[in-house]
Amino acid sequence: MNRHAAVSGGRVRKVLWVLLGVVVVLAIAVAALLIRLNSSFDSVQTMQSAFPEDADRPVATETESGSPMNVLLLGTDSRETGQDLLDNLGDRADAILVAHIPPDRESVQIMSIMRDSWVDIPGHGENKVNAALALGGVSLMVQTIEGMIDQRIDHVGVIDFEGFKGLTEELGGVTLNNDQAFTTNAGESFEQGEITIDDGDAALAYVRERMAFEDGDYQRVHNQQAFMRGALNGILSTSVLSNPLKISSIVDSLGPHMATTDTLSTTQMASLGASLVSASGGKPQMQTFTLPTAGTGMIGDQSVVHVDWDQLEIISEAFAEDSMSNFTPPPPR
Repeated sequence: MNRHAAVSGGRVRKVLWVLLGVVVVLAIAVAALLIRLNSSFDSVQTMQSAFPEDADRPVATETESGSPMNVLLLGTDSRETGQDLLDNLGDRADAILVAHIPPDRESVQIMSIMRDSWVDIPGHGENKVNAALALGGVSLMVQTIEGMIDQRIDHVGVIDFEGFKGLTEELGGVTLNNDQAFTTNAGESFEQGEITIDDGDAALAYVRERMAFEDGDYQRVHNQQAFMRGALNGILSTSVLSNPLKISSIVDSLGPHMATTDTLSTTQMASLGASLVSASGGKPQMQTFTLPTAGTGMIGDQSVVHVDWDQLEIISEAFAEDSMSNFTPPPPR
């Protein structure tokens, strides 16, 4: 072997060692970030026995593109210091939402359910949907919602509204479209149009207020949808999803105010976020709407919201499709 070949071989070996070193450093960095993310999720409570027996549940939907994902989100607005988040749910949840992600992963639909909706609660007859929590806990709430939408719930998450404070500040503010100007009883004012809420206390005031509106809970739910839409747009932005440290900081701020089922792992969340961004070309389409209602009324001494079952069937059928990119929610009647 001549001297030139020996030198070339030495250079190749040096390059290979450098590349190997880079790979090792990257592997260590990725491992460190995963450890950081997993430790962040350690502060999130895990719900036990959150799902009913399989025999009482809809069969999971399968399409040519795969399976949809349905996440039941329950929000609670008050908790005494030191009180367990799940114990605080009791017989109420201030927000009930179903986040639906179709098999094509190009969009996200978030449907709010009015807490006074008059529905059938399995084994207990008709009652307000919120009563399912008092009558049978989270598992009965899951069974009740599954019966309404004829879709299987894959994961459940509970969040204390106090968590919105840290989320707002970690995102550097939440930009949303506020369709009705209002002032809260505490004197916090929000203008009509596109606004950015960058203070945590202001975010809480925005999602909590209902006394300022003639239709009370309806507008409150609408405002919660606007906030959720703005927050998810922030979370799904490239600057956040491409920054594991930022994701970790967000989870750190939300952790003490969250509980999830053990079906929702760190890996699954990261994979879902990546697939949403990849399938949609960078920004998934997002829709928020309220489960169709047919007005309010009285049943006995209870003020209730009547469900529009015909319109809900249209939504249930759409939830079973490969894609919802062209979906338009039925207008309220």
